[in-house]
Amino acid sequence: MRTVLLGVVLLANSVFAAPHHQPDERVVLAPGYADLTFRAPEPGTYQLEQFGKAADGKVLTSKGKASSLHALTGEKYVLFSFIYTSCSDVNGCPLASYVLKKVQQKIQLDDSLRDSVRLISMSFDRLNDSPETLEKYAASFRDSDFDWQFLTTPSDEALEEILKAYNQFVIADIHEAGEKVGTLSHILRVYLIDLNRDIRNIYSVSFLHPDIIVNDIRTIITSH
Repeated sequence: MRTVLLGVVLLANSVFAAPHHQPDERVVLAPGYADLTFRAPEPGTYQLEQFGKAADGKVLTSKGKASSLHALTGEKYVLFSFIYTSCSDVNGCPLASYVLKKVQQKIQLDDSLRDSVRLISMSFDRLNDSPETLEKYAASFRDSDFDWQFLTTPSDEALEEILKAYNQFVIADIHEAGEKVGTLSHILRVYLIDLNRDIRNIYSVSFLHPDIIVNDIRTIITSH
């Protein structure tokens, strides 16, 4: 199975989350927190290209059950995001979880989507995000009857393989003395994956909005 080859295609859409240890400044909230400032194109009036195949990898669910990414993709349309629960950058992981919660709400109201979409949030902080921690975090976002999986990995090696396959860079923040401060800087990306495990869109900070995402889901559904 081919891993995801993103490279130059993603360069324009890749935005590093601000280093979490910098002093507080006036924060401009990402577009995903507000209403769209433009009229989105109607679903099915545009096409979404393929960015490559969604890679496999060993994971653990928030219930502590061993699984794999391919076991959780292929049967439903999937929104896949990388997060860590203690992220304090409002335009980082909190944005991803907020937008996916809004997507969840929209899907719940649409009978044609309700049973066809799965959300996946995977932590890259194995040290602090145990399955139990993820389950508590999920309670703030996931409706009890909705298919939203919160994942970690069984080993550092499994995590590194997944991060590499999805071109997801994570850097431990350090202070001036060169010691780790406990926070992580990363590229915010959310992946839209179809039933063939093809990645059909990759959302960064500027484009991560629930209305855009739901339109894209409807668009790829009409193309199948």
